[in-house]
Amino acid sequence: MDGKQAIDDFIDHANTWQEEFRQLRTTLLDCSLKEEIKWGKPCYTFQANNIVIMQGFKEYCALLFVKGALLHDPEGIFTKQTENVQAARQIRFTDAQEIIKMEPILKACIQEAIEVEKAGLKVEYKKTADFPLPGELEAAFQENPALQAAFKSLTPGRQRAYLLYFSASKQAKTRTARIEKYRQQILAGKGLND
Repeated sequence: MDGKQAIDDFIDHANTWQEEFRQLRTTLLDCSLKEEIKWGKPCYTFQANNIVIMQGFKEYCALLFVKGALLHDPEGIFTKQTENVQAARQIRFTDAQEIIKMEPILKACIQEAIEVEKAGLKVEYKKTADFPLPGELEAAFQENPALQAAFKSLTPGRQRAYLLYFSASKQAKTRTARIEKYRQQILAGKGLND
């Protein structure tokens, strides 16, 4: 199935936001982007580089700029999905009229994102070492050096996922329980979501 048909099907089968998706699609295609489905969502690319993804949620639909952290935001319209997102930024919408009104701003953002790709700019991601190691995990490493070795052999992304998940809890007993729950998975060389 070609990109156009896949996007048509995505929009036709969307439970909500169909009018908004159609308006966003028109705007995106006016910017000479190629469309295809990636990660189950309409993704718009420039020279095979991901620029923006259309997303639908319960409360809003959005354009997710893959390297949004590198874009200027004088209008204050970009949102981080969560505090731990490093590169992507969303612009959220709740009705098609809002999209129509914002079209010149959206096109400027899309053009800037294309220029970021043309220039080969990259987002500077935090290193795994920049993420705090919870004291409970340090204690588990002291108690079981094999756990520490297994953790260090995980990919940086898997290490970060565990560190963020373990650190997210406010209570020490919950952090300890989470570490214990995933101990065997870490020893098996698997990530949080494997």
